[in-house]
Order: sequence, then C-alpha cells, then structure tokens
Amino acid sequence: MKIQLCVLALAVFLGSAVVCSAQNAQMGTWKLNEAKSKLAKGGPKNTTVVYEASGDMIKATVDGVDASGNPTHNEWTGKFDGKYYDETGNPAADKRSYRRVNSHTLSMRENKGNKIVTTATITVAANGKSRTVVSDGTNAEGKHFHNFAVYDKQ
Repeated sequence: MKIQLCVLALAVFLGSAVVCSAQNAQMGTWKLNEAKSKLAKGGPKNTTVVYEASGDMIKATVDGVDASGNPTHNEWTGKFDGKYYDETGNPAADKRSYRRVNSHTLSMRENKGNKIVTTATITVAANGKSRTVVSDGTNAEGKHFHNFAVYDKQ
C-alpha cells in the first residue's frame, strides 16, 4: 500500500510539473535567429533572452548589443501581471511590464520615467520551439526602431 501511495504521489508531482511548464511557454533560454529576423538599423539587438523562476516571480535576463555594437545586459524581475517592475542595465528604460494575452503570448511595455519607450508582442509557437518578438520603440539615442525578431528555444 505504501508503494502504491508513493507511486501515486510521484505521478501527481510529475504531472503537475508538466502542466506548470506547459502553462508558461515563455520560460527558458531563447537565442536570436538573425537569418529569420528583420532588425532595424539603429535599434537594439537582443541576442539571448532567459526567463526563469525567481521565487514566486519571473526573472528575465537579456544580453545583446546596442546601436553602436556595444554589449548590453539588462535584468527584470516581476510577474506577468501588467504591473511595472524595475529594470536594471537598460539606458533606454527603467521599468518593464509584461501582461499575459494568452498561454503563448505576452504584451510588453518599457518606460523611461512616465514615458513608454518600447512596446512589444512576444508569441511562442504552438510547438514551443521558437518565438517571435515584434517591437517598436525609441533607443537610448532617441532613434525609432521596429524589429521583427525570431528566437529559437535552447
């Protein structure tokens, strides 16, 4: 009887882990696929994006290059609840907000002070192997950009 109870508990635990990961398709490491992307000159290029659990929140770590080709690194920790949370390391923005549109799509906003500087829609493919990020905004130098970026799940 104890063995059956342990097996049942293990099955429930593993099933819950699968359901939780399926509910958050954004989680994991994403690498930019430049061949499939259309990136504006003068705009930022995020080459690696990582979403990971941080307690009851989500931590996003973004590495890439700015318009001059200099390396960039920024971090954000918050929830996908539409509220703004502090962002560090991004000269163009100081707060970021993610709002869940559906199980595979997020709406993202970045602010500098009280001004929206970037908007984006982030959509993970149904198979979970790629995602697209369509973004519009203003870089740290005040130049407008529009990007269509495709990322592959690592």
